[in-house]
Amino acid sequence: MSYQIISDGSCDLGVELPKQHGIRIVPFYVTFDGETYQKEIEEVGVRDFYQKMVDYPDVYPKSSLPSIQDYMEVFTEYARKGTDILCLCITSKFSGSYNAAMNARGMVLEDYPDAKIVVIDTMVNTVLQGMLVLEAARMQQAGLSLDEAVIRIERIKSTGRIIFTVGSFDYLIHGGRIGKVMGAAVSVLGIKPMIMLREGEIFPTGITRSRVKARKKLIEQVKEYFEKQKESPDDYRIVVGYGYDYEEAVLFRNQLLASMQGYSKIEEIEIFQIGATIGVHTGPYPLGMGLLKKYDR
Repeated sequence: MSYQIISDGSCDLGVELPKQHGIRIVPFYVTFDGETYQKEIEEVGVRDFYQKMVDYPDVYPKSSLPSIQDYMEVFTEYARKGTDILCLCITSKFSGSYNAAMNARGMVLEDYPDAKIVVIDTMVNTVLQGMLVLEAARMQQAGLSLDEAVIRIERIKSTGRIIFTVGSFDYLIHGGRIGKVMGAAVSVLGIKPMIMLREGEIFPTGITRSRVKARKKLIEQVKEYFEKQKESPDDYRIVVGYGYDYEEAVLFRNQLLASMQGYSKIEEIEIFQIGATIGVHTGPYPLGMGLLKKYDR
């Protein structure tokens, strides 16, 4: 391996995928009481996190970024061995993780001036960040150098989109995200917001009255997106992202796949669980899909 791929916990790749691809994850922290912070996955499982949200709907958890020290420890481990580093961080518009990694990079380079540490602001998050990290791993496995991988990552990261819905406005309001999402529509009872994340920011794409209609609308929006872009889904990596309800995610994945097979050659769509870093803002019932152009397409 010519370089080590690192990402922060926002990438939502779970436990097995990073192991499988040799990816190192620097976790975010999560707290339910505002005082005791635990590392996501390492100290509090994602399923346990969502279960607590479901069991205690009046408690709003918070997340905290990896510290400079967290990044320094990981960077130093590889710099000491002379291994180059490629670190992919959550969009800087959502978190200070990128800045923490850059500060850590500067400090590690003081001790290891010959180390090569590239830190990228991915401009994406959650499952989309995970997809970008997996594309980086695919580049590495195909024999691309670190410099070549960086060029391609910068080229494809802007193609990323997340089209999703949430169970209620409550967590978006509490997390201060609602102003960007729906504004005055918050007061309307029963509304299900339709949201798109692109280039690090979230934008409203519509509203529906029920979860069933929201799932249908998501599927329609994906088709409209590819028609508008005049591109084929075959050139994209596509995943379904969910929070607490895996059975709904499977149902939605099957509906999405059936629709997409009408205008693409796609035979499989993976399902990723959205982690605590983003779950604190979406609540336990986010559902949607991530789209990212494959680096070699």
